[in-house]
Amino acid sequence: MPPNRGHLLTEQRLDASVDLDAGSIGDTLRVINQADAGIAQAVRAQIGMIGRVVVMAVRSFESGGRLIYLGAGTSGRLGVLDASECPPTFNSDPDQVIGIIAGGDSALRKSSEHKEDDPSGVHSQLDELGVGSRDTVIGIAAGGTTPFVLGGVEHAKANGASTAMLTCTPIERPAWCDVLMAIETGPEVVTGSTRMKAGTATKLVLNMISTGAMVHTGKVYGHLMVDLKATNDKLRDRAARIITHITDLDRDASFVLLDRANGCVKPALVMHARGLTLDDANALLDQHQGRLRPILGNPA
Repeated sequence: MPPNRGHLLTEQRLDASVDLDAGSIGDTLRVINQADAGIAQAVRAQIGMIGRVVVMAVRSFESGGRLIYLGAGTSGRLGVLDASECPPTFNSDPDQVIGIIAGGDSALRKSSEHKEDDPSGVHSQLDELGVGSRDTVIGIAAGGTTPFVLGGVEHAKANGASTAMLTCTPIERPAWCDVLMAIETGPEVVTGSTRMKAGTATKLVLNMISTGAMVHTGKVYGHLMVDLKATNDKLRDRAARIITHITDLDRDASFVLLDRANGCVKPALVMHARGLTLDDANALLDQHQGRLRPILGNPA
């Protein structure tokens, strides 16, 4: 017999949606929208815990470590999504933020939820990655009970990693979990369908963790995405607009500068401000741990 999860907040019934199939399509959508309205507030209540996890991730990045997400089903897909979006957004190393989903990459498109029941299912992968004291490992489990996630985070902690859990229901913090982020999103419009409110809350929190860690390791200048590498037309356009905004160069001159910097915005800005070659600009950035503010001053 499987364990009874009926006590979990994410498994309760939402009174407002008991007649979900009886009204019009508009009625259905309004119920969903109203239920979604409280998600940001539920996330806000856990800002302190989320901040502690960002501190852990920054510490990992600064020591050459990684941020690793573990999840199954929707939780796993959201972790892989957040990890995959970091390199194009922040020009980060693809191995700096890693998402692992139960069932492997094929589970991103085809459900393999049965894989989540194995508490040792990710141990070998964590061992292959050499997870240790420089890394931060976050388990994502809406109901806080997924064996694949719990067993994986416990294993990571035994190997010296900093650990956290992200749930959408209150649970007792396990001894092997350094920080518990419990986002109380409440019952789902479709009972137990945690791809809905819980999934939205999870996406919000992961955005905050990865973005916060990247911002505080020099990947952003003011509010500008300065560490991007212009690898397609959209990014070349954005890169040129950033350069124009900061340097007051016209658009054509910004593209010339960008090309001299091999498509990288940050060294382009340093080259212009300090009259340096690309190699010298990158060396100066290295001296300041990739941060522009000590080199350029405060953004306008």
